Amino acid sequence: MLSIIIAILVFSFLILTHELGHFLFAKRAGIGVIEFSIGMGPRIVSRQIGETLYSLKWIPFGGSCMMVGEDSDDDAENAFNNKSVWARILVVAGGPLFNLISALILSVIIIACVGSNPAQVYSVYSGYGADAAGIQTGDVITSINGHRITMGRDIELLLLSDPLDGGDVTVEYVRDGETYTVTYDSTYTTYRLGISYYADESEAVLSEITAGTPAAEAGLQEGDVITSINGTAIATGEEIQTYFAENPADGSAITLTYERDGVTTETTITPVYYETESLGFEASYLRVKASIPGVIKCAFQEVGYWMRYTLLSLRLLVTGGVSVSEVSGPVGIVSAISTTVESSSSDGLFYVVMNLINMAILLSVNLGVLNLLPIPALDGGRLLFLIIEAIRRKPIPPEKEGMVHTAGFVLLMVFMVFVMFNDIVKIFT
Repeated sequence: MLSIIIAILVFSFLILTHELGHFLFAKRAGIGVIEFSIGMGPRIVSRQIGETLYSLKWIPFGGSCMMVGEDSDDDAENAFNNKSVWARILVVAGGPLFNLISALILSVIIIACVGSNPAQVYSVYSGYGADAAGIQTGDVITSINGHRITMGRDIELLLLSDPLDGGDVTVEYVRDGETYTVTYDSTYTTYRLGISYYADESEAVLSEITAGTPAAEAGLQEGDVITSINGTAIATGEEIQTYFAENPADGSAITLTYERDGVTTETTITPVYYETESLGFEASYLRVKASIPGVIKCAFQEVGYWMRYTLLSLRLLVTGGVSVSEVSGPVGIVSAISTTVESSSSDGLFYVVMNLINMAILLSVNLGVLNLLPIPALDGGRLLFLIIEAIRRKPIPPEKEGMVHTAGFVLLMVFMVFVMFNDIVKIFT
């Protein structure tokens, strides 16, 4: 229950920030605000201060900043439609702008607490193309196939947008102040058993068995302890790695001896040919402490990353790369926040807060970017009409603009009902 309350508070913060942007720019422009509300439906509590009624409503999704003359002709001096087109553009853009500003502030907090995310290599896979090309841990990736990389997670975003196709990959990186460019084959071929383990000095315990692989078919399970390979005694995970480095799998049968619940078992497994595409290194999720100027710079990069993430998600949605059923609305967002709180609570309050802030950044940027899209009934749709008015130097007839926004609102509501239905189904399945 507490996690749901926290989720609703986070969601309400996003709405409050958005509506506050409209409100402050409206006040700045001398536009009268009839009601400023958080939530929808009947009022829980409200208070009249000056010309504005401030309200908190029962349904914690949405909010409003109702301005004088916003959707109708009004001759009052403080009416929205009587202000200059540029003043109205600022008022309409104020909501999305404040969402992006709040995301920036939250990014400063999270980077100051957990560090920046440089595209610095922290692991190179032995035998892969990157290894043969000379890429080393500590190198800072600046470009992949001509795409600029500013932070670690840009690499994952690039691979989502333009997956490797097995051809050559060109990587630019910086080492000791010098810039290098290498091109290598991203295809990696090998024979594999389907086992995972920690290549360290601890006991040779299998940490994972990949489904559908020879190891899985042979009955090996997570937690099994390898004691020998082809008659060679094995005591640690590091010794497994050493054995296969000296005796690469080539399709010949391999005899494994392992222990499970005190019982020793011997099995023979034939590795299968495996081909994949990989950069051959990891540089996506490293966190390092940043200086104060570095925190500010990285905060802008963080917001830029989430903006690119949002636009890519929209592109995949339009092109069919992502199913409409995967889109979440308010119910799904609250559920996701609640799940985040519950899953990270065992790690301590600090991690709960950090995960909440990270999710709030994502959602703030989403709200800001989506509302700037030229979709009728959203801020971006209204901005489009205002920009056209600024270019034409006369407004679009109100009845025509109203028809477009009404049609857009109806379609938006139909889509929201569909999304909410999917969110509810996901919760109970």
